[in-house]
Amino acid sequence: MRLAVAINRILAERRLSQARAARELGINQPKVSALTRYRLDGFSVERLMNFLGRLGCEIEIVIRLRGKSSSRKPARILVSAA
Repeated sequence: MRLAVAINRILAERRLSQARAARELGINQPKVSALTRYRLDGFSVERLMNFLGRLGCEIEIVIRLRGKSSSRKPARILVSAA
């Protein structure tokens, strides 16, 4: 969800029409409409990251080994937009 939020924020900041956003992202306008409404059924994490790349974003994934005391807790996945 946060990836979609970041994409929609960029599209809004650039004031792109859905048709223009579709060209930028390499998808059709109905898919842009679904993305802007957060209907993300047809969008994998990889696809959303590719969209961010097409919009000129760098994506950094950091993998850290957790300490032994936290090994029983569920792992966290953090996404932040700069």
